[in-house]
Amino acid sequence: MDNTLLERITHNPDICHGKPCIRRLRYPVEFILELLSSSMTSEEILEDYEDLEREDILAVLLFAADLQC
Repeated sequence: MDNTLLERITHNPDICHGKPCIRRLRYPVEFILELLSSSMTSEEILEDYEDLEREDILAVLLFAADLQC
């Protein structure tokens, strides 16, 4: 598992009710997963949310995969 990617996922009780978010940006992991499951591509997400980076999406997927284990 790539821990440097997972460091992009943060937990703060004062941000998004403590849900796991991307780099304290108030983008919950579940929101990005919903976008991906609605057939948006990573490229489309990055175009729509310019403060996100490709590694953020990879971190979300890695985080979600880790939850399934």
